[in-house]
Amino acid sequence: TNGTQPCPPWTTHYLCCLCAGDLELDCHPFPHCIIKNFLGSETFVENLQRELLELNFHEKSNDLYKFKQSDDLRKRTEPHIAGLRAALFGRFRSWLGEVLGVELEPTVDISCAKYEYTDVLLCHDDELEGRRIAFILYLVPPWQSSDGGTLDLYTTDSNFQPQSIVKSLIPSLNTLVLFEVSPVSFHQVSEVLTQDKCRLSLSGWFHGPSLERPPRHIEPPVPRSPHLPRDETLLLEWVNPVYLDISYQEQIQEEFEDSSEIQLKDFLKEEKFREVREALRLTQIQWTRRGPPNKRCYEAASLDTLPQCVSACWELLRSEAFFLLLSNFTGLRLHYLCPADDDDDNKDEEREDVLDGKAMGSSTESPSSANTSREKEPSTPVCCGELRRWSHGSYTLLHDAEAARAEYALDLVLPFCGADWQSEFGGFTCYVANEEDEELLTVYPEDNSLALVYRDKETLKFVKHVNHKSSSGSANSSTYGAFYDFSFVYYE
Repeated sequence: TNGTQPCPPWTTHYLCCLCAGDLELDCHPFPHCIIKNFLGSETFVENLQRELLELNFHEKSNDLYKFKQSDDLRKRTEPHIAGLRAALFGRFRSWLGEVLGVELEPTVDISCAKYEYTDVLLCHDDELEGRRIAFILYLVPPWQSSDGGTLDLYTTDSNFQPQSIVKSLIPSLNTLVLFEVSPVSFHQVSEVLTQDKCRLSLSGWFHGPSLERPPRHIEPPVPRSPHLPRDETLLLEWVNPVYLDISYQEQIQEEFEDSSEIQLKDFLKEEKFREVREALRLTQIQWTRRGPPNKRCYEAASLDTLPQCVSACWELLRSEAFFLLLSNFTGLRLHYLCPADDDDDNKDEEREDVLDGKAMGSSTESPSSANTSREKEPSTPVCCGELRRWSHGSYTLLHDAEAARAEYALDLVLPFCGADWQSEFGGFTCYVANEEDEELLTVYPEDNSLALVYRDKETLKFVKHVNHKSSSGSANSSTYGAFYDFSFVYYE
């Protein structure tokens, strides 16, 4: 099923069951079937469209998708919706089960979706207990590839991770697409780029015994490093003097301990910020696409290609002096000079109590006990970081491996985005409680605004998909359809 094996034996039978002119069967990159003119009556199709468009639709948006979904169709009584549902999960399901040689269950799993301008469903494999065959019935106006909204199919590597799109299916009226749900059935609905059309479809799954899944691939952990031996001279050179004032640092720490997050505007000296912003657009920087696409899609800079001023900013964020500054901002022990007396213990407990009941945490473990366990064995504060470029199509997704590795950490983001970057473009960072849909905090990119967020072991984050609006503005836009940020994570 990943392109190295022959098609399953049911494919020959499949080809014999339907008119070859209306059916396309392909096993690359995984078994899928396209049936054109699926419904025999144009009048039925028109009435079905009408009934569906009269339903109530609800905006659905998270890390993986943005689109509108109808009310549940399982018990709808409109004649054409009910008729199609009965046919799909009755005679068609029985026939499909016979062709596959699999007993498909009578479970009804069907919904209607509307994808409009900038709506998208990013890379995923559809695997969920019981799903065996996925289906999509398109009910769209005349559609071209330039309209977006294609069903993109991915190849996979030896670790069963998605690699690249090798086939894009353009939606077509009254066309049914079927594919086998498996460990390699990675696909996406590409972003809808047309502002004038609605990509209407019915989709769902036929349930049956799931295919065996190999062990999930585990990515190696990101290397962490201690601070660089740089003194306060670096701070005096780069940081806005207001943030070096001790009394102001105390105010920042009080605010941070109340909310576990803060944004420090105009953080770098203006001339330093402008110098780095201009240097980031130089062609000498080599950017590498980060994947796989079921987890992330953005570009990271090769550090040995950075211009001198950008490299100096990178050193600032990794310097010993900056670790100490962060300690003063947050009260976290990111430097050996940070107080470790009983008063400081109480402050840590107070801050984590806030975390446990507020924006950045939902851990069932007592934060004070978690803090105590970390104190038993003093460790060297470390960090990891990237210089990232975000452009149309960039995103990060929540995934199981991230949840398994989640720990207490301080996130830092320093954006270079231009004054005209808007929240509707995407590219903002969302914090969510593990296994819950509620967004706890959203951090929007803002020029020269240092964002600090302290999260617990039950808090995850993602960067929202950067949509077409980011690249459809004026050619004179200072964003040039992209923005940059330094992203670091610090550990006590």
